[in-house]
Order: sequence, then structure tokens, then C-alpha cells
Amino acid sequence: MTSPTELSIALPHLTLRAQRWGDDAAPPLLALHGWLDNAGSFARLAPLLAARFRVIALELPGHGYSDHLAAGVSYRYLDYVQAVLDAVDALQLERYALLGHSLGAGIAALVAAATPGRIERLLMIEGLGPLGDDGSHTLQRFRDAYAPRGANGKPLRVFRSIEQAASARSMVSGLPAELARPIVERGLIETKGGWRWRSDPRLTHPSPVRLADSQIHALLRGIDAPSALLLAQPATSYLPSAPMQARAACVRQLAVTHLDGGHHLHLEDPTAVAAWIDAAT
Repeated sequence: MTSPTELSIALPHLTLRAQRWGDDAAPPLLALHGWLDNAGSFARLAPLLAARFRVIALELPGHGYSDHLAAGVSYRYLDYVQAVLDAVDALQLERYALLGHSLGAGIAALVAAATPGRIERLLMIEGLGPLGDDGSHTLQRFRDAYAPRGANGKPLRVFRSIEQAASARSMVSGLPAELARPIVERGLIETKGGWRWRSDPRLTHPSPVRLADSQIHALLRGIDAPSALLLAQPATSYLPSAPMQARAACVRQLAVTHLDGGHHLHLEDPTAVAAWIDAAT
């Protein structure tokens, strides 16, 4: 398997990391991973795309090897959009294809809405916009976000081995341990007694406010780029079909495809996902 090149992207307030596959002269494809994932999410897919694209798998703030936010600063969905735009400017990408999975797909949709003139193609796997709010849980979510957590929060779990961490990740996500391995290996840091997750523990804190569904629909209507959405079949529990269909109807040039598998389709069946990307681009 082709080994990626490590990239360091210095922004004014933090440094982001990325992995790159393919030739520098090839058309750029920026890939955004899911929540608590990292660039390893694209370890099986990116080499299949490297003959056509310069694939840049960016690690979002708090994820992978990218910097954590400063103490006292919270992770907010819309701030990820700004971080991606800042990284794109630092990488000098004037126009580029944009690929996202899950959280990364939601961010990618908002990036495309914010800068329609710069997106060549928008490719989304298991996500279309951020998690929304229909109002039914707004108050409870708000209270939960500001509930006391204690001075230091929960202690970080220490794993005896990478294999144990991969097994734990598999139990939570349903992704087989061997397929989760690229994410797990990049997501760990060695510590006293074993290994712990490298990602910022604050990423698991609940968000106090989500965008209303009507606001998300309005933003999705601002996407001008030819777009493609790949969804797992059967539908993932937290991506129910009816709301996804309502969102898809907002995007003018959107082709929706279904593929048998789970939430991490690009790790489960990278060949099929690469073929989907080839057909969409």
C-alpha cells in the first residue's frame, strides 16, 4: 500500500496535520474524516485515488496529530468550517474536489455552501450537513452541555496494547478491528502503562446548541457544485431516511447512491467507493 506524506499546516492560532497521497501536480481532493477519526480513515481509499488526484486527508482540530484547542475553548461545528477554509488557503488550493465522511461530510457541505466558487465536486459519505434540531430536545441538550463535569472530567482510559484499543473501537463503532486499525494506530499515543487516545477528550462534550433543520436546509440550497452522496444500506440509525431525503432535495445537483455496508463504507469496501468517486468525477 502506498505510504502517504505527512503535512504540517501552520495557521495563526494552531497547527493542523494532514496526510497526502498522489502527485503534487494532480488535481487536489481534500478529504475530511469523521468524529473522533483521523487521516487513517482514508488509508485504504486514498491509494486507489492517487493515480487521479492529489489526496489530502486533513485532520480537524483536536483530532489525530492536529493541535488541540486552547484551554477554555470549546469545539463548535461552525468553527470546523473556518478551520478547513484556513487550511485550504494555507495549502493554496484555489479550486478543489471535496470529500467528507460523517462529520467530515457535514462540514464539507457547509464549506461548499460558504465558498461555492472554489469547489469542483462535492463528495459525501454518510452525511449531508450537521446534526440538526427539530426543537424537541433543545432544552435538555442545552442543560446537559452546561452540567458540571468535575474539575478534571473522566480519567483517560489506558490500553495495554494497540490490539486492545482496536477491539474497544470495534465494539463501539461496529467496524471490524482489522478495518479500524489505521484509525486506531494513528489515534493513539504511548503513555505510562500502555496507550491512550490522542484526540482531545473535550470532543466528547455535548454541544449546547444545534442549527435548526430549517437553517440547515437553507444552507444546503447554497451548494452549487455537482454533488454526490453515498449512503449505507440499510440506513444508519442516526441517519434516518426521511430527514436525509428532505436534505437531499435541497441540493440542486445531487446524485444519491446506496451501498451495502456500515457507516465506514470507505474502509469496508474501498474499491466500490473508489468506483463511486470515479463515476461522480
